[in-house]
Amino acid sequence: MATSRRVRRTLAAFTVAALLTAGCTLPAFAPRTEVEGAAAPTGSAPTWRPCPEVPDDLVGRGAPDMRYECARIAVPRDWGTGGGASTGPGAGETFEIALLRARSTKQRDRVGSLVINPGGPGGSGVDTAVYLSFGPQFGGLPTSITERFDIVGFDPRGVSRSSPVKCISDADLDASFGFDPDPASQSAFDGFVGLSQRIGRGCGDRYGDQLPLYGTEQAARDIDAVRAAVGDDKLTYLGYSYGTLLGATYAQLYPQRVRALVLDGAVDPQQRLVEGSESQARGFERAFNNFTRWCTANADRCPIAPDARAAVTSAIDKAKVSPVRGANGREATSGWVFYAVISSLYTEAGWQELAQAIDKLAEGDPKDVFRLADAYAGRGSDGRYSNLFDANLAINCADETEKPSREQIRQLQAEWRGKYPLFGPALAVGMLSCVEWPGGRDPYPTGRANGAPPIVVVGTTGDPATPYEQTPRLASMLGVGRVLTWEGEGHTAYPQTSCITNAVDAYLLDLSVPREGLRCPAR
Repeated sequence: MATSRRVRRTLAAFTVAALLTAGCTLPAFAPRTEVEGAAAPTGSAPTWRPCPEVPDDLVGRGAPDMRYECARIAVPRDWGTGGGASTGPGAGETFEIALLRARSTKQRDRVGSLVINPGGPGGSGVDTAVYLSFGPQFGGLPTSITERFDIVGFDPRGVSRSSPVKCISDADLDASFGFDPDPASQSAFDGFVGLSQRIGRGCGDRYGDQLPLYGTEQAARDIDAVRAAVGDDKLTYLGYSYGTLLGATYAQLYPQRVRALVLDGAVDPQQRLVEGSESQARGFERAFNNFTRWCTANADRCPIAPDARAAVTSAIDKAKVSPVRGANGREATSGWVFYAVISSLYTEAGWQELAQAIDKLAEGDPKDVFRLADAYAGRGSDGRYSNLFDANLAINCADETEKPSREQIRQLQAEWRGKYPLFGPALAVGMLSCVEWPGGRDPYPTGRANGAPPIVVVGTTGDPATPYEQTPRLASMLGVGRVLTWEGEGHTAYPQTSCITNAVDAYLLDLSVPREGLRCPAR
């Protein structure tokens, strides 16, 4: 399941790091229960009820001053051209969109609702809203924000609790993540083609001509239904990673309904599949080089120093021929080692974890490799997967119009192996997932958000997953974007440093746009 041009990640990176440091675990949010009641139809006010999925003990440890309520709204499966009625697949039918609202008991001078999307695509905004509401001690939002806004998370269509897409077996997900990230022989390459075809057929058989309905433009129209449901005349929005693409699409569709958008970890919407995949290969390679330099300079904390690249490369190569078995017999194949590397590069805090995991793997213990890789994959300790990657493929592939041939992908695999030796081949081969995907396509718009107010676009110079170069491109495309730069490491920036936090908070609260060219130091 190689990484694609839009980041496959359940939560914003800072949230993951903060919770790992704090020793917290996310509650196992349940699917819809009867207590939540029926979904409110589009245009009507939803019924907000207590959220049975948020355990009292977790709230007590995290945010005792927050109150959580849940609701569901119904949206058209197909909004149609221009948001009008549709006569195509799904006409007259609806999806249910799950919402969570976190409201402080100390709320004062309420501005409105801050609607959040964590990216992915496939990440749960409901989960993320809970995390972010826990406050700065857990890496969440500042109290200046949580005491002025309702924090509203939603699961986009097809994701988690919102009419979830589920069509890939746990066995096929295991096979995909465990597959050689650089299948060098033709037979190995053909093996990944076959696996991609099997996954595509299974999803096509289940969802047929409705697969394009999970695309980004449809989901952006759902956001306007969320805005209306929470009673805001205009949208205030915080989108991370793929969530920046959702926000940018919303701004093009509804520029007059934008109050403030923060797009952090920017995706360049104008990139197509090949260009975007190469951009991400370049970004991960750059982040990995930064990791290796850190390792050399911090040998006391990096057990694979002085040559971390050689240690990681050797671990992957050895896993291709003789994978280490864990206590339960599970094998740490080259794919699982590779995804442990990918996972660890989303935060600078993950660098030391990666070094320790590779060191322990060399000693015959793959436990930490599995922990890192499983966190990325959304794989539970019981071997069961969330629907993160089912939704990820459905959304990414619905959006994607470019379809390189297998022969072109094979050629790019060799070319990128030379340019980006650790990540290039996997990013090339990963394009097969959408190439072999069935169904039509529903590309999102790419253009100016004429009539929208200034939109803050945040980029991190060391970001592996949405490389910094995409930040000014998104801002320029929108025409009203204002770039805010963090000279740091990892994926996404807000609210990791006081400089970034102060600039974003002022914008969200008072609509004060950061000055042109503002760059925030790493620390």
